[in-house]
Amino acid sequence: MRRRFSVGAELVEGGVHFRVWAPQRKRVDVALEGHGARAPSLHALAADGEGYFAGLVAEAKAGTRYRYRLDGGDAFPDPASRAQPEGPHQASCVVDSRSFRWTDEAWRGSSLKGQVAYELHVGTFTREGTWAAAAEQLPELARAGITLIEMMPIAEFSGEVGWGYDGVDLWAPTHLYGAPDDLRRFIDRAHAVGVGVILDVVYNHFGPDGNYLAQYAKEYFSTTHATDWGEALNFDGELSGPVREFFASNAEYWIDEYHFDGLRFDATQDIHDEGSAEHVLAVIARRARQAAGARSIVLVAENEPQEAKIVRAPERGGYGLDALWNDDLHHTALVALTGRAEAYYTDYYGSPQELISSVKYGYLYQGQRYSWQKKRRGVASLDVPPAAFFTFLENHDQVANSATGARVHQQTSPARMRAMTAMMLLAPGTPMLFQGQEFGSSAPFLYFADHGTDLATLVRRGRAEFLAQFPSAALPETQARLQPPDLRETFDRCKLDFAEREHHAPTYAMHCELLALRKRDPVFAAQRARGVDGAVLGDHAFVLRFFGDADGDRLVIVNLGADLSLIRVPEPLLAPPEGARWATVWSSDDARWGGVGARLPESETGEWHLPAESTTVLASTSVEPETSPAPEKKKKKETKERGDD
Repeated sequence: MRRRFSVGAELVEGGVHFRVWAPQRKRVDVALEGHGARAPSLHALAADGEGYFAGLVAEAKAGTRYRYRLDGGDAFPDPASRAQPEGPHQASCVVDSRSFRWTDEAWRGSSLKGQVAYELHVGTFTREGTWAAAAEQLPELARAGITLIEMMPIAEFSGEVGWGYDGVDLWAPTHLYGAPDDLRRFIDRAHAVGVGVILDVVYNHFGPDGNYLAQYAKEYFSTTHATDWGEALNFDGELSGPVREFFASNAEYWIDEYHFDGLRFDATQDIHDEGSAEHVLAVIARRARQAAGARSIVLVAENEPQEAKIVRAPERGGYGLDALWNDDLHHTALVALTGRAEAYYTDYYGSPQELISSVKYGYLYQGQRYSWQKKRRGVASLDVPPAAFFTFLENHDQVANSATGARVHQQTSPARMRAMTAMMLLAPGTPMLFQGQEFGSSAPFLYFADHGTDLATLVRRGRAEFLAQFPSAALPETQARLQPPDLRETFDRCKLDFAEREHHAPTYAMHCELLALRKRDPVFAAQRARGVDGAVLGDHAFVLRFFGDADGDRLVIVNLGADLSLIRVPEPLLAPPEGARWATVWSSDDARWGGVGARLPESETGEWHLPAESTTVLASTSVEPETSPAPEKKKKKETKERGDD
């Protein structure tokens, strides 16, 4: 008999094999439930070394409910449960991972280059809030140009609604969105339409309600580190080996049994591992790629300190992940769009130079002083390729980090939003849209979490205190209007309305066209390192030049301010390549997207006129050389002059 993973209940020949780590326990029994009025049947597990207990139970089968009884006392759910049909406080369930019939044999996975990511929360993506309902939208997402879904966390959590970052059963897809095979079916369908799916995983803390790990081993938690959300996990202390194995196996599990195309790691700055020969993130990355086999996967990290080593190769001292979220571009773009620089936006001007540098270099802060934190932030990362930065104007955190959860397009002018969207979607980073952004969703995205009464009060207070860092959200009258996270209404308000694809058709058409342009244009699609340069043209205007060699060059001219006329243009990036001229290929002022009408930015006399709040895309095209007089006519004239006729 051979197990697939180090812990949990697995169907094998002759029954179900159970294995659990409980080093502080002397006895562990599997208590099988589901026998009517009879007491659960108990089956003793044998010590398996290093604190593990394991054993084969012939009576168990797929669908069997069970718990582990510890030292003859209370029984608790399996820390590596594959399903919790009634939530985290109830019995675990044996799942048959082999019964699902996959149809994605030809799918080769997802690699980083060329992706357009789409972050979604399953519970609010559709009215039904299920994987089955979400799967119905996959063909339309693919048609719009989405290639990679980033699914917010789905590990079982307490309550009826939540973002997913308070997961407590990391191996169990939450029962709120459907059965495990519904998730498999969603991924299988995504692959059928050419879309990859990566999963947001939380490997830095567990949620506060329904977490029973300490009953098995207090060593799951660190005695030397802490996080913003409570106890840190023990990746570098005493008995940390099985903890590291638990998380590495979990990463393998999602890639292997569910065919996920990668993982997004939440808040990696709180994954503490000091002094280990190999950082746990590097271990997890290596094991995830091994689980994928011949398939390519994408591994993305959120990292507030902006540590570039996360995406460097292990032989260069890195962890071997593929990409990082780029908050810097988001922050400067939001200041440029809204004019507001509160709280953690205070270190950004939203200036043309910041936007140019974000496009060229990824992070803006690479070791400079960051006044909001009163310390230096980031490290040198000029060597990181453009595609390794996930860029966005919206994500779940940033939309929700306001008093109303308003979308960005509701905080700026339509024209300015079109202009910034075009810049972001054509830039060489890996663009990411947040659910509904592509059609200008009117649904807010608020913080919602349905905990018990005592926790609900603490969560309400904590959310209000967090938002108080924004002066605009700190006023008593504003605080009094904050939507309580535990109300069902808060959750329901965040659900998308796909009828807005038609109601907001110009916005949707613009996003589709920009993504099509990004894909079909070889210069934008290249995502070349050092393939773009930029120059400031005015207080709110700048140009980005993409170098395409044989494919010609492209200009992306952005003006977020008023109309700007450039009578003198001492800027070489505006000069076309030799023997070429500029031709307009796209404009955010096009009436199809709700603009006032596109115009040519360069006049016949060489002056440039940049329309207000617009982005114009130009491509270099060859100019036919002027022809000289025919040689034979010239020769005949010369002959006559010599008198040789």
